[in-house]
Amino acid sequence: MKLIINHSSMQPVYEQISGQIKERIMHGELTEGAVLPSVRTLARELRVSALTVKKSYDVLEQEGFITTVHGKGSFVSSANQAQMLEEKRREVEAELEAAIRKGRSCGMSHTEITELFHIIMEES
Repeated sequence: MKLIINHSSMQPVYEQISGQIKERIMHGELTEGAVLPSVRTLARELRVSALTVKKSYDVLEQEGFITTVHGKGSFVSSANQAQMLEEKRREVEAELEAAIRKGRSCGMSHTEITELFHIIMEES
């Protein structure tokens, strides 16, 4: 599995792994029933600890994106559209919050930010 790990990132490696796998599931690149690489195989490919990959898989399982069957491996769970939509909404919300903070940090008023938002919405 082709994943990119940035060791100089402030984001923990396990979050980078789980985030990239989650993105692939949400974009349909990994479909229901797809087999994920074993923990050891992925750890070897990425040159990280098997415990790091295990933690990533545990996070994905807790969030309902994958199912792990002892002795058989980890598989993409049935697509839970409501959960995926909620995840995307959280991402949009976080990006909007970051844009507002950035606007405020360069002196934009509430009204200016709101007007800019409406202009962008009309153009989209």
